[in-house]
Amino acid sequence: MGLEELNHNFLTGTVENLVKWARQNSVWPATFGLACCAIEMMSAGAADFDLARFGMEVFRASPRQADLMIVAGRVSQKMAPVLRQVYDQMMEPKWVISMGVCASTGGMFNNYAIVQGVDQIVPVDVYAPGCPPGPETLMHAILTLHSMIRTGEITKRRQDSGKGAGVQLEAPARTQIDRPVRSGVTIVGSSSSGGEG
Repeated sequence: MGLEELNHNFLTGTVENLVKWARQNSVWPATFGLACCAIEMMSAGAADFDLARFGMEVFRASPRQADLMIVAGRVSQKMAPVLRQVYDQMMEPKWVISMGVCASTGGMFNNYAIVQGVDQIVPVDVYAPGCPPGPETLMHAILTLHSMIRTGEITKRRQDSGKGAGVQLEAPARTQIDRPVRSGVTIVGSSSSGGEG
């Protein structure tokens, strides 16, 4: 009887599992509250729901100290480049939660001024549905992200879905109106878009 017969525990765990456990329990969010969903996000961090038990009590104001972006609310075309810049400044590996129907699909704002889904700007890992989703829904999305971190790769973004940790080795070439979405995919917008969303 050797170590092979022992159950998988903290003595026989792999370094990869230890890294996944540490990442799962130390996710620091960079808030991107844009509309009414941000109030629900703030409620999730308050005493009634207490995100501190997940190691997420500190919402970082600096993207260089955060690895999770919670996009809470509708994203306008003017705010999209700012959102992408904050995402690019976040440390790797990084994840994104799209909170609410406006961030996920544009919601009731089906017009040229609102981005019809934040996944056109940044790769989204988890969608939190609702208008607005309550703190419980956001916490469910966070726990879903935790399980994805625990079971996903630790050094590269999954090729099939484009989600997960992403270590970027070289900066993508962009023009002023190009918006990179996922690896190898770019949506080219027009600065004079007529009425298309």
